[in-house]
Amino acid sequence: MESSKKAGDLKLDLFDYPHIPYWFTLKQAIGIIRKSMFETDKCFHPFAILVFDEKYNLMGTLSLKDILKGLEPKFLTPSTKAQGYSESPESLSLVWDSLFAEKSKALAEKPVIEVMVPIKGQVSSDSPVTKAAYLMVHQDVMILPVIDNQKIVGIIRMKEVFEEIAKAILNE
Repeated sequence: MESSKKAGDLKLDLFDYPHIPYWFTLKQAIGIIRKSMFETDKCFHPFAILVFDEKYNLMGTLSLKDILKGLEPKFLTPSTKAQGYSESPESLSLVWDSLFAEKSKALAEKPVIEVMVPIKGQVSSDSPVTKAAYLMVHQDVMILPVIDNQKIVGIIRMKEVFEEIAKAILNE
C-alpha cells in the first residue's frame, strides 16, 4: 500500500450517504433505506444509514440488522435462553412470524436512537488507511467518520479500506 494513501483519500462525502435524524422511527428508516438504497442506483454497502442529532452531529449508524433486532419482540431475544427458555431458534422464529403483525409493527414506531449503534471511533483525513482498518476491526464497525479540524468531513467504509489493503497484498 502506498505510504501516501490516507483515510481522506478514500472518504465519501457525508451528504452523499443516506442519513436520518435520531428521532425518526424504525418505520421511517425502513422507508428511507428502501427508497435510497434499493430503488435507486445508489446501493451503498454495507446497508447502513447515518444517524444525526439536531445540530447535524453524527451520532451513530443504523444497519438492516439493527432494524431487524429492533423489530424483534423482547421475549425472542437470546437472553430468553439464559433465563431458562428452551425453545429452538426455529420455533422462536415461528412465534415471531405469528406475532409479527401485532408486535413488530408496533415496535416499528420506536425511534431509531433506541437501536442505532453509536459512533465508536474516528480517523483524521491524514490518518493512514491501516489506522482505519485497525479501528474497524477492533471496534467492530463498518463505517468511521473522517475528521478535519474537529469537524466531520466524510466517512470511510470498510469496503474501500479492504480494497486498498487487497491492492497492497496483491501488489497491484
